Amino acid sequence: MRFPYIEDVNLEPLWSEEIDHKLAIKHSLLFSKIDDDIAAIVSKETLVEALNHLSLLQLDYPIYLVDNNSFDRLKNKFLEIQTGSDFEKIETTSEELFEAESDLLEFIQNSQDLLASEESAPIIKLVNSLFFQAIKKGASDIHIESKERKGEVRFRIDGALKKHIDLDKNITSLVINRIKVISNLDISEKRVPQDGRTQVIISGKTLDVRVSLLPTYYGERVVMRILMQSDNIPSLGDLGFQKELTDEFYRLLNHSHGMILVTGPTGSGKSTTLHSFLQHIASPDKNIITVEDPVEYNTGNISQIQVNDKVGLTFASGLRSILRQDPDVVMVGEIRDQETAQIAIQAALTGHLMLSTLHTNDATSSLTRLMDMGIEGYLLSSTLLGVLAQRLARKLCIKCKAPALLDEDIIVECKLDENAIFYQAVGCTECDFTGYKGRQAVGELFIIDNEVQEMITKGLNDNEIREVMKKNGMRTISDKLADMMEQGTISYEEALRVGLVDG
Repeated sequence: MRFPYIEDVNLEPLWSEEIDHKLAIKHSLLFSKIDDDIAAIVSKETLVEALNHLSLLQLDYPIYLVDNNSFDRLKNKFLEIQTGSDFEKIETTSEELFEAESDLLEFIQNSQDLLASEESAPIIKLVNSLFFQAIKKGASDIHIESKERKGEVRFRIDGALKKHIDLDKNITSLVINRIKVISNLDISEKRVPQDGRTQVIISGKTLDVRVSLLPTYYGERVVMRILMQSDNIPSLGDLGFQKELTDEFYRLLNHSHGMILVTGPTGSGKSTTLHSFLQHIASPDKNIITVEDPVEYNTGNISQIQVNDKVGLTFASGLRSILRQDPDVVMVGEIRDQETAQIAIQAALTGHLMLSTLHTNDATSSLTRLMDMGIEGYLLSSTLLGVLAQRLARKLCIKCKAPALLDEDIIVECKLDENAIFYQAVGCTECDFTGYKGRQAVGELFIIDNEVQEMITKGLNDNEIREVMKKNGMRTISDKLADMMEQGTISYEEALRVGLVDG
């Protein structure tokens, strides 16, 4: 049997109430109109299965073979209609879903700006509304979790997760299916983790979204990271560091070669700081190349490489290739292993300005961390320019913060001014009842000067070097958190969480 073959076509689904499309999709049989005639659409890989099912339907439609990409495009459109019709059946018993927030309901009814138009299935509008609400509230991540009897959506706002809405157990799986469709993930695979990307258009702006799916005991869970565009990258002055620290950054970034490191735990704003550095030094006469995992900020004036372990594109191999591209400035997302560390040091030695991140608790610990990776002390002292250790502290909401009493023991231990007025978080409509609004970067800058170079050469450990630097006037994260408490910017609880007692 020979069937007409067409390729690279964008067909529209033909949904008929007479056909059980759920079953047809399961057997890889789709329907569309070709030249105004209803046709059965099949792909070569699943031809036998589709023909067997078509024979049971007793339909006299012409059969067309299409290429895999065209078939998948049409199948995804069918899946959207299917999830929408499934949602309609459930919706009658889940009215409380849309009553969770009045503006959410209003948005679902009036939206014309996101991934789909007003006529789209409700499930599509629900997913769009989650993106809309996340952007509106300034969330960096959207978490959708399947639990025993329900689903839950949480937003990460200012570094802390906050519950947004509960979902019906059945609706949760439909929401996850919709996210898989727009992220080009396998909708039928629920047993293994999957990673993908998608884009959302809000107010004419395109946002990149990184999607991670994980199978759990009660069903899949999704975490979506909203990635920023280049126009959202703050300038060095906007980061929130004290002026003397920002002035030191400008001085460090004037060097034509050497290494500058940013350290801190996950989610402390290291990538944002690095991109602020790059935007400060970017100019038409400089060739700036980065290798990142993932590319979190899409910028037009620098070349960015995305790590892909599946094809062997690691930080080390990407960095090696970059150095053959005649760069002036190189940024490596993270120094994770000995190989990357050694190539990075060599790049800094051979006339490149190298920027990267490292996972350490404070600035001076980076010396030990790099030595543990096999970097010799003399290489460190000759290439390292400075290390910035940073954290993000949640600022108290100025509308509702209230004075707080601190124990004398705490004031003495943390060397606080006993005459200062300290504040605590309360919560109001302005801050979504969290007590906090916005975050501020807090950092300590460890400059590798002649004295430090001598100490490294003599073999002093990072604790000994840290004590000397503190005596010489280096202000630590702990010192700056104490200052912010005395100024009434942050609460004692937040200062403690960020690192008030870490020294």
